[in-house]
Amino acid sequence: MIILTEELKSALAQNKPIVALESTIIAHGMPFPQNLEMAQEVEQIIRGNGAIPATIAVIDGELRAGLSTAELEHFAKTGISIIKVSTRDLPFVVARKITGATTVASTMRLAAMAGIHTFATGGIGGAHRGAEKNFDISADLIEFSQSNVAVVTAGAKAILDLALTLETLETFGVPVVGYGTDDFPAFYSRSSSHKVPMRCDTPNEIAAMMKAKWAMDLKGGIVVANPIPSEAEIPATEIAPRIEAAITEAKAQNIIGKNVTPFLLKRLAEITQGRSLAANIALVKNNAKLAAEIAVAYSQ
Repeated sequence: MIILTEELKSALAQNKPIVALESTIIAHGMPFPQNLEMAQEVEQIIRGNGAIPATIAVIDGELRAGLSTAELEHFAKTGISIIKVSTRDLPFVVARKITGATTVASTMRLAAMAGIHTFATGGIGGAHRGAEKNFDISADLIEFSQSNVAVVTAGAKAILDLALTLETLETFGVPVVGYGTDDFPAFYSRSSSHKVPMRCDTPNEIAAMMKAKWAMDLKGGIVVANPIPSEAEIPATEIAPRIEAAITEAKAQNIIGKNVTPFLLKRLAEITQGRSLAANIALVKNNAKLAAEIAVAYSQ
């Protein structure tokens, strides 16, 4: 059972718009204090656009939706010392009464359990480079085939094999919708040179698609691919060699599994002298705004 704040209980009972948020982006995605500032600003953006934020986490083994300022601060300050919890890890952390930061996959699952159908994140996980040999594919993609949640994202993280990620989503029957674009965004960049299979241009169109999908009992989520704002973009030609350099470092240090993404994001922030971190924050805020607008449309 997921524990909700009184505000969220009331909102769900009255069919008010709610936007889920993950906690891994706070603990593992950014350094302190930028992570705390981002988390608080994102919640304010969601409220300012007519919805209620629901940051999701596991605290002392309790599944939680809606965190206090003190709890957000704890996740921000403790950082990578907090265990990163994907869907497979939920039984373990609950049974052992551990505090954990939820990934895209586990946030989707808990949001769906709570009855929340819209979720804003930065970038989703996907198929890592070389996944056709080592099967390093994020649980995020599998969760999209199971949980009825629309996830607003700036595409998949640019460190991934984006072509294989899109093919995997297609195999799982997951709609990938470009918001105001025909190109699949690549996190820091507005385009990845890969096309999206479908496009919507308004929050109402996205909400209508969510309702149509689940009314037909077509189980699973929707990827709402929302490009980073143009003023915050790092073009693919500029960021690509820096990503390659960071990946080479990760391999040399034998960094694998769930530790790869936090390492690469940190190294990219160092290599780009903070520019990638600023881009990350900008795209998360942009996604939060759109997610709130979609949640409002979906609740009507």
